[in-house]
Amino acid sequence: MSPALLAASLWAIAANLAGMLPSRRNHWPAAWALIAAALPILAWVFARHGPWIGLACLLAALSILRWPVRRLAAWINNHVGRAG
Repeated sequence: MSPALLAASLWAIAANLAGMLPSRRNHWPAAWALIAAALPILAWVFARHGPWIGLACLLAALSILRWPVRRLAAWINNHVGRAG
């Protein structure tokens, strides 16, 4: 296994462990840290393995971090809806 895919796998394990921990702040600090760590790892996977494997890792990351993606989609929808 390449180092890029190993890093992506370790990121996924860390994300699942962070989701299992109890949190009073609804896991948002962990989500921000995971997003910050995921961006360079995804770029590394895209550069090393091409678009298809990179897209698969991106979809896996989006399925793990679904609430930040939903919040971003709602924010974009509110701002685009106001402009139109």
